[in-house]
Amino acid sequence: MNLPDGLTVVYEDRHIVVVDKPSGLLSVPGKGEANQDCVVSRVKALHPESIDQPSVHRLDQDTSGLLVLALTEAAHRTLSMQFMDKLVGKRYIALLDGVVELDAGVIELSFRLDPDNRPYQVYDPERGKSGTTRWRKLGVENGRTRVEFMPLTGRTHQLRLHASHPKGLGVPIVGDRLYGTGTGPGQLKLHAWTLRFRHPETRKPMEFTSPPPF
Repeated sequence: MNLPDGLTVVYEDRHIVVVDKPSGLLSVPGKGEANQDCVVSRVKALHPESIDQPSVHRLDQDTSGLLVLALTEAAHRTLSMQFMDKLVGKRYIALLDGVVELDAGVIELSFRLDPDNRPYQVYDPERGKSGTTRWRKLGVENGRTRVEFMPLTGRTHQLRLHASHPKGLGVPIVGDRLYGTGTGPGQLKLHAWTLRFRHPETRKPMEFTSPPPF
């Protein structure tokens, strides 16, 4: 099912909805009337019976890919516990704006919000919260490196910072308007391509994939 502006519902039942979010669309409502269009508002329009806050996890506005939302309080509680207990599998594909020499590795950096430059995150080994990401190189295309990220934590802007920071890969994601050379929304080449969890009602393992649009 395709909704306006590219949001695609890839699975739905009485308990959950899984969507494929396009780059440039908010996951949850932002501040101001102009920022109310988002995944949550569209899912609630499609499912009027949904709980008021169906969001279980988020993707940055500029990140595309798979999200699961809960339609009931019970489903929300169960899925939230899976995320909290790190039982949810997530994989991302990114195109980096340069060549990465290594083939694979693990990045662990501590970072925090810069209150004077929201929502920018800064490296801070003393006061920051640690984020860990496994990664592997998939190939080099016209001077850009395609990588797969497997985050083990879910910090804000984790993959974007781990890609761009000199203590990470040192190469920003293509189109990143915060940590790279992007100039506007919808340009970021970061896509949540695999999402794996247990159904909150049946406990059946579920896995969804979405090929990156780049």
